[in-house]
Amino acid sequence: MPDRIHYTNCPVCHSASLKPVLNAIDYTVSKESFAVWECQECTLRFTQDVPASAHIGPYYKSEDYISHTNTSRGLINKIYQAVRRRTIRNKRRLIERTTGLSNGHLLDIGCGVGTFLHAMQESGWKVTGLEPDAEARKVAAQLYNLQVQEIDELEKLPAATYDVITLWHVLEHVHQLHDYIEKLKQLLKPGGTLLIAVPNYTSKDAETYGPYWAAYDVPRHLYHFSPASIDRLLAQHAMEVIAHKPMWYDSFYIALLSSKYKNGQSNWIGAAWQGLRSNLKASGEVRRCSSVIYLIRHTAK
Repeated sequence: MPDRIHYTNCPVCHSASLKPVLNAIDYTVSKESFAVWECQECTLRFTQDVPASAHIGPYYKSEDYISHTNTSRGLINKIYQAVRRRTIRNKRRLIERTTGLSNGHLLDIGCGVGTFLHAMQESGWKVTGLEPDAEARKVAAQLYNLQVQEIDELEKLPAATYDVITLWHVLEHVHQLHDYIEKLKQLLKPGGTLLIAVPNYTSKDAETYGPYWAAYDVPRHLYHFSPASIDRLLAQHAMEVIAHKPMWYDSFYIALLSSKYKNGQSNWIGAAWQGLRSNLKASGEVRRCSSVIYLIRHTAK
């Protein structure tokens, strides 16, 4: 399969100690089944035989892919929109509390239709947004008058420019993982902060739903991170996680989608219970949350 990537070594730690753990279905677009494998060294999971970067575009073509369309169609997406307004406020407060800055230069990679970027700009930040999807960039211009750039512009951005770089559920989509982390490190100002939010397959909701867990989202999600695998990845680039922050709402949204995938329709009461169970499990250990925000800084002097 020349248009597919078959890993014989772990994408994070390069170990050859790999094993298949489950098969997950692409419920959003193709209905294809993809194998998910796990590294026995760093505990990263990854989608095996994933489409190469030049061939993965069609798997994003769905009217229900909300980060690209801003759709409010259907009850789940309406709830998503309402929750997103609250989470954006929380993200802004987290950034300002963590950095001690009320303004500065912020780069948001994979900014979708620009809702978060717009909120930060309204709060006084100088913002730059990158987004691979042309329709999402168009919506950002229409809704917020944001001139979001194509993702290829990442290589042209000036080094040591940004106080904050954010990737909200983006890193799991990036084919060239190590090159990407190194580039982000170069773009940060000295003392700058990188925030990476990704789903966490070690969460209780992932355990509950198994192959139906919606955050596997194959093949768009190339990697399925554990906190240990994030630590291992960043250490190779002289970067360190300084704090973990929970994304409490994600467990409920993911449980709703997961129950739909498993049962053919969303079980609202059951999903609410599973989301609550997941959050209760993570309340004493944020590293078990359904999605985790990693606050990251350089460790190199």
